Amino acid sequence: MEALYGKTLEELKEVAARAGLPSFSAKQMATWLYQKHINDIDQMTDISKKGRDYLKQNYIFGLTPPVKVQVSADGTKKYLYTHGERRYIEAAYIPDDDRATLCVSSQVGCKMGCLFCMTGKQGFQANLTSNEILNQIRSLPERESLTNVVYMGMGEPMDNLDNVLKSLSILTAEWGYGWSPKRITVSTVGILPAMKDFIEKSQVHLALSLHSPFEDERKTLMPVENVYHLPEVISLIRSYDWSRQRRISFEYIMFKGINDTPRHVNGLTRLLNGLPCRINLIRFHSIPGTPLESSDEETIKEFKDKLNAKGILTTLRASRGQDIYAACGLLSTKELVKKQKPEG
Repeated sequence: MEALYGKTLEELKEVAARAGLPSFSAKQMATWLYQKHINDIDQMTDISKKGRDYLKQNYIFGLTPPVKVQVSADGTKKYLYTHGERRYIEAAYIPDDDRATLCVSSQVGCKMGCLFCMTGKQGFQANLTSNEILNQIRSLPERESLTNVVYMGMGEPMDNLDNVLKSLSILTAEWGYGWSPKRITVSTVGILPAMKDFIEKSQVHLALSLHSPFEDERKTLMPVENVYHLPEVISLIRSYDWSRQRRISFEYIMFKGINDTPRHVNGLTRLLNGLPCRINLIRFHSIPGTPLESSDEETIKEFKDKLNAKGILTTLRASRGQDIYAACGLLSTKELVKKQKPEG
């Protein structure tokens, strides 16, 4: 049966019509689902008993608790959720002083095949529904402390745009959770048609996985460059206004001897000249089956300082949750899936 949790107001209006309920019942259901934090259809006390009986016969409520949590020495927590019988997704909860960020997944696995990412190595298995995306937030024990959500977990959000947009609508709508779009960031490797739709249909922040200012070099790291070329991606970004409250940022993993030279500083300066943006430098965390290594700390600091000196706001993202494989690029459940397979 379908889940009620994760439906938009328009979808809840269709549910109300099928149940023979008045149209305003959709808003009542949304209030129960997203603002009163109930766990059972019977708790919707302003819906008629006949209506609730119909809902129970035709829908499940749709909340699924995590099956496992791992806690890092630095306080980061990685939550594991089941998806069907042999699939899993992960979400990373990252507390930091007066902030608490949840990194949510949008797919089981990923099609993009980036050289530096563990998730890509398990391949693509399924898109997550809006229910399954939002469940990572709603079922989180620490949900009341959340200040930010980033769609930077498993999967490519632009490859599952309909469900991502539905989840964003529920998070930000007044009938939903009512979050400010400024609390949410969605990442992408640069899938052009979907990026345009995303920018026009939402108000949340955008983060582009960049990792090199040069097309030929980026191709060796990110196969998406063979299809959607960096100049076209940057041209699309430049066609929108990022000077107000909405932010564009660029994720840049530092690879030793590959993308950490003065030539790259100059390339980034030319590529992003005049664009109000931020570059987030990220230390690379080694994964099996790749020759890549992280730049050393001195090189990273020099790289950051040179970009800032050229007028591009550049920061170094703190590495969190490495000991539980919750840091950037490490979310993968391949070994867990393997263990579930029958032997022989």
